[in-house]
Amino acid sequence: MPDIEELILTMVKPLVEHQDEVSIDIKETKEFLEYHLNVNPDDVGRVIGKQGRIAKAIRTIVYSVRTKQSKRVRLVIDGGN
Repeated sequence: MPDIEELILTMVKPLVEHQDEVSIDIKETKEFLEYHLNVNPDDVGRVIGKQGRIAKAIRTIVYSVRTKQSKRVRLVIDGGN
């Protein structure tokens, strides 16, 4: 399985000021592998971008990665680290 967590971190860390506070929690449900991205509250706007453009671009890349499981990938951005 590709390392989706590392892919997300590679894209997000250059965008934020508090790189040491970026973390990912993985939760598995029946349908999804949910990657919960935790960033400093000051950096949420940087990750989301104007009108959500940056978040949409990150999600497009992450969602295109295939997994061996039949589950889909979901990215949730959380600013309450």
